[in-house]
Amino acid sequence: MTTARLPLFPLNAVLFPGLVLPLNVFEERYRAMMRELLKTDEDEPRRFAVVAIRDGHETAPTGAGMPDAVNVPAERGPADGFGPDPAQTFHRVGCIADAAKIRERPDGSFEVLATGTTRVRLLSVEASGPFLTAELEELDEETGEEAGALAEGVLRAFRSYQKRLAGASERSLTTGADLPDDPSVVSYLVAAAAVLDVPTRQQLLQAPDTATRLREELTLLRAETAVIRHLPSLPAVDLTRAPTHPN
Repeated sequence: MTTARLPLFPLNAVLFPGLVLPLNVFEERYRAMMRELLKTDEDEPRRFAVVAIRDGHETAPTGAGMPDAVNVPAERGPADGFGPDPAQTFHRVGCIADAAKIRERPDGSFEVLATGTTRVRLLSVEASGPFLTAELEELDEETGEEAGALAEGVLRAFRSYQKRLAGASERSLTTGADLPDDPSVVSYLVAAAAVLDVPTRQQLLQAPDTATRLREELTLLRAETAVIRHLPSLPAVDLTRAPTHPN
C-alpha cells in the first residue's frame, strides 16, 4: 500500500485522472497552500489532493470549499466550514493534482492550473497547520472484464449524446473524432465531459475498476440522450460551460 501526506483541497466538484483543473485561489488558507507548493522545485511535481464535499455537509455560509470571493473573510482556519470532523464532510475517494502552473497575482491571490494524476483514498485529515493535509492511499486502476468492448460502446453513445446536446443548446461541441481509445482514459474523459451532478461523478470516480465505470457510463449516456431527445431545451446544457473553480 502506497501512502502519502499531501495538502488537501476540498471542492464542490470531482477531479478525474488526466483532466485539467483551473483554480482561482483567494482564501488565505489556500494561498498558504500554494505558497508551500511553490517551495517545490518547478522540475518536481507540485502535488496536492482534491476531494469532493458531500452533499448536505457544507457548513460555510456560502458553501464550503467554493465560497464567494467578496463575502468571505480572508482569514479562516484550515477546517472552517467543514464541521467538527472534516474527514466526515469529504468523500473518501479523491484525486491527486499536479500544479503545472501557479501564478501569484498582485493582490496575493493565485491562478492555478493543475492536472489530475492518480486516484487516492482519504485515510485521515489533519487541521493543525495553516491548511488541511491528509494521509492518502493511492488506488490502482484495475481494468476489469470486457473494458475494451465497453469503451467502444461508450464512445459511440458519447458521440450520440454530444450531437443531441449540441442540438439542444444550438451550438457545436467536440465531434469526438479525436477521443482516445484507452479504456481507462475514455472512462475518465466521459465522466468529466458529460452533464452530471457531483454525486454521480463521485460514483464514477470511485468505481472499483474501469469496466464497471464504463458500464455505468453507458447506462447514464443512453438515459441522458433519451431525455435530451424529448426535451430539446433542457436547461442542464448550460452546465457544459466549465468555469474556473473559485476558492
